[in-house]
Amino acid sequence: MTISQVNIDVFRAINDLGKQHDSLNPIAIFMADYMIYVLALGIAVYWFTRTNQNRMMVIQSAFAVGLAEVLGKMAGTIYYHSQPFAELPHVNKLIAHAVDNAFPSDHSIVFFSICFSFWLVRKKEGWAWLIIACFVGISRIWVGVHYPGDVLTGALIGICAASFSYWVVPKLGFVKSVLIKYEKVEQSILPIKTKIEDQSNHF
Repeated sequence: MTISQVNIDVFRAINDLGKQHDSLNPIAIFMADYMIYVLALGIAVYWFTRTNQNRMMVIQSAFAVGLAEVLGKMAGTIYYHSQPFAELPHVNKLIAHAVDNAFPSDHSIVFFSICFSFWLVRKKEGWAWLIIACFVGISRIWVGVHYPGDVLTGALIGICAASFSYWVVPKLGFVKSVLIKYEKVEQSILPIKTKIEDQSNHF
């Protein structure tokens, strides 16, 4: 059995679940199409907690996404195929999607770049983010817009980019410099009390 055939068979096994358990389709659609907004909200929450650890984590995840997208575009020039619904008969297509290069999955690239970046810094809740990334990847197969190979490749690219960013970004002096300047501007617009100021109020 060829890798291509395995890819199709696994796709069929997951995609057909939507026909067998149609009550779960709304969940799959939400994960495939709208979970990106939950991820964006999570990023905003981490950023505006205003801790150095969380802000560096968000910056690392942004660098990881940028790198992973470049790697993904390069991979797409090497190998091309359309979405399963455009190539196979009787696909359970649950969301609207244009026909273009499905390899690798952009959603997997974004989610694994960011969620693995979170995991590297914050292991405890990072596992929850990784589980979400996995469910998003599965949902993209469930709704008929990606093969398993697209998702796995996107995940691998995202994980590699996140690992590289985690190692490199904290060593870049200009990143810390820009962050310090940003925080000065932010403090002038949205001032918060320092710990020393809070303590002085008790005397």
